[in-house]
Order: sequence, then C-alpha cells, then structure tokens
Amino acid sequence: MEPAAAEHLPFLVSRVEVWTVIEFQTASLMDPIVLESTGNALYQLIDEQDHRLIILDFTRVQYISSQAIGIVLTMNKKLGQLKRSRLVLCGVGEKLMQLIKITRLDRLLTIKPSQHEAVKLQQVL
Repeated sequence: MEPAAAEHLPFLVSRVEVWTVIEFQTASLMDPIVLESTGNALYQLIDEQDHRLIILDFTRVQYISSQAIGIVLTMNKKLGQLKRSRLVLCGVGEKLMQLIKITRLDRLLTIKPSQHEAVKLQQVL
C-alpha cells in the first residue's frame, strides 16, 4: 500500500488483482480545499497513469459533500470513455446509500457491499 501523495490526501492507493483500490481514510469528505486536491489526484490516476479498473472504498466515510459526489461522477464519466474500464463503489454506509438513492445515482454507479465483492467483478469484464 502506498500513500496517495505527500499532500496528506485522505486516501490510500493499493492494487488488488487487476483493480486499483482507493481507500478513503476519513469519516468526512466535506472540506472544499482537501477535495480539490483529492479530485486532482484521483483524476491523475485515470488521465496520466491510465488506471482503468478503480474501486472507491467508502467504508470509513460517513459524510460526503456534493463536491465529492461530483468527483465520483467525473471519474465515472472519464472511465466511461475508455475501453475495458470500470468504476465500482464499495463500503457505502447507510447514510451515503440513502443520498445515492435519493439522487438516483444508484442507477448510474456500480455499488457493491464490500471490497471483496467489488474485486470479484473482474470475472465479468
């Protein structure tokens, strides 16, 4: 497991089989300044490092801002334009799932209960 960057970003990056796993390490994804650098770092994984199979693990996250949801949607859009790519969310708690369902993003995003379940999706790629 490697730190995301020296900027003290709120996530760790690791590889699990063919997936790049982003594990958020904080309960709150609300700070606009932190989210700006977080978004930039996550976009670089796709745009500059060509990571195409990404799991976002929200197990530790309890609060999320609309800016953070925007980052997820931008990642989904970027990956949607690439062949053999996929974005999967996992570890989404009850509060976050309610928000996702209210905004109907559950129809757009792939969500699995656990990182283990998300990793198993490689069989259908």
